Amino acid sequence: MSKPSNPGNPPYAQKPPYAEKKYRAVTAVQRRLNAVLRRLPTQTVLETTGRVSGLPRRTPVGGRRVGDSFWLVSEFGERSQYVRNIRADPRVRVRIRGRWHPGTAHLLADDDPITRLRRLPRFNSLAVRAMGVGTGLLTVRVDLESEGAGEGAVIGVSHG
Repeated sequence: MSKPSNPGNPPYAQKPPYAEKKYRAVTAVQRRLNAVLRRLPTQTVLETTGRVSGLPRRTPVGGRRVGDSFWLVSEFGERSQYVRNIRADPRVRVRIRGRWHPGTAHLLADDDPITRLRRLPRFNSLAVRAMGVGTGLLTVRVDLESEGAGEGAVIGVSHG
């Protein structure tokens, strides 16, 4: 007899048993790899404000700028730390081609992340699909501020 699903559980709680092992393995590798990647000047980086610490948190991401928006797909959806940080404070910065752009992030649960991945850089899209766990993908859109607005500002740091 199968267990009844609990609608109060987050979506990742109802994934197949291998999903949790895959999530733990991939995040362990990413922690080490991200420490190197976020330092590369050509790597696209998303900077959020830590929901507990209030400190800037930088995560290498793949995606594409389209007009005044930057689009990406989170391979772990609501489980991604940067998604949790966005939920707490949607003000972010994105480093694209070595230049920081302030903006406001939006989590788009109604967007089809698989279709969205087809419009994003191919290599990153393949990696997101390979590393993602089940159907936990989540589209994120960052509405970038106009050129010059907030240039050089550091978010989430209090000096007083």
